Amino acid sequence: MRSRLLGRLLLLAVLLAAAALLVARRLLVVVRVRGSSMVPTLQPGDRVLLRRVPAERLRRGQIVVLESIGPGQRWGTGPLPDPAAADWLVKRIAAMPGDPVPEEVAVQQGLPAGTVVPPGQLVVLGDGVRSSDSRVWGYVPFDRVLGVMLRALIRGS
Repeated sequence: MRSRLLGRLLLLAVLLAAAALLVARRLLVVVRVRGSSMVPTLQPGDRVLLRRVPAERLRRGQIVVLESIGPGQRWGTGPLPDPAAADWLVKRIAAMPGDPVPEEVAVQQGLPAGTVVPPGQLVVLGDGVRSSDSRVWGYVPFDRVLGVMLRALIRGS
């Protein structure tokens, strides 16, 4: 009787661990940083842990991982690609919907002073001196964001 109870408890523990792993795998993703646009915060080759979050939980100042912009400087549509099978960009949110577009972005994009970020869009910038970001591409749609960086896991290449 006692061994049967222990067997059931062990099975339950294994099932709970498997369920927790599946949930964590859907919510947490590890991505490798490519390029130097986030130096000094992140170095090329760093691996970062990110959490998938809905658009309404994004905040100015967060480091986000987003889909690379496509050919012709156009954003993709539809579901995001598999995290392991795509190149991702790592940038910091500089402005949210309703925020004024940062001056350096407005100038590069030819926007009048006082322009605000439209609904469903973000302005992102790299921390580094040389960064391809919203100064080059303009606004980033919310649905192109894979997640928010929680922490760097491994430094360097």
